[in-house]
Amino acid sequence: MSDTSSEYDSDIEAAIRGNHPALITYITAGDPSLEDTKAYVEALDRGGSDLIELGLPFSEPIAEGQTIQAAINRALAAGTTPEGFFELVEDLETEAPLLVMTYYNMILQYGSEPDVRPFVERAAEAGLSGIIVPDLPAEEADPLRDACDDNGLDLIFIIAPTTEGERLDAVMSRVSGFAYVQARLGTTGARANVSGATYDSLARLSKYDVPKAVGFGVSEGDHAAEIIEAGADGVIVGSALIDIIASSDDPSDAVDALEAKAAELKRGARRGAETLTDDPEDTPEPEQP
Repeated sequence: MSDTSSEYDSDIEAAIRGNHPALITYITAGDPSLEDTKAYVEALDRGGSDLIELGLPFSEPIAEGQTIQAAINRALAAGTTPEGFFELVEDLETEAPLLVMTYYNMILQYGSEPDVRPFVERAAEAGLSGIIVPDLPAEEADPLRDACDDNGLDLIFIIAPTTEGERLDAVMSRVSGFAYVQARLGTTGARANVSGATYDSLARLSKYDVPKAVGFGVSEGDHAAEIIEAGADGVIVGSALIDIIASSDDPSDAVDALEAKAAELKRGARRGAETLTDDPEDTPEPEQP
């Protein structure tokens, strides 16, 4: 992580702005085991990830496509629990700050009675820097927002291509760390091209002074370059990494492949930033969704 973290409001903002353009990677904790996850996370860190999202498995992951749903099912079948997840986080050694991505019921039900604070306090104790909750509308997030503020965690919201007007203002007023820009409608999953909705969303968000990172469908270095050229501060990649894990017969092969993939994606992001530096007026034509 950059040494400039004191210049920013949080470790997450520092990781994005201080290492621009940022690579944010995601894998599901416990797929295929928590021990393997530790090796995979540290490989992604070595490969150049500036932030790493860890999915805490939940039985009804409504925002996820088939790839991540399958990873979540494998993690649950392996016996992954919230406490096992937090112990994994405590055992990790990374330069990149770590985030948890999970669903609201997991957070609400963590303690002895429904309350978000026990989960947030445990997340902070374990060393996490932020939380992403795909199924929590920003307008209903004040209790979680307050708990995160009290414990020094960022709460990141996903901005859909259809979010605009007063609702967009309301969501962006509650964002901390970065805005997670959903590249296209639908669920997560690797795609062959960058959606034209990405360009529209980044243009719509340009007036807000918060880092923007684009996810949903990013899988290649060329995608990363194009998204950074379009005005994003970072790219988020998940399904392409889980595909590597799922297709590897030997976990050591997956470790090497994940490190190499992260390096490829980071090079792509840097290439996009270099293009902007060379010719700020040179904006690529978007692919149609």
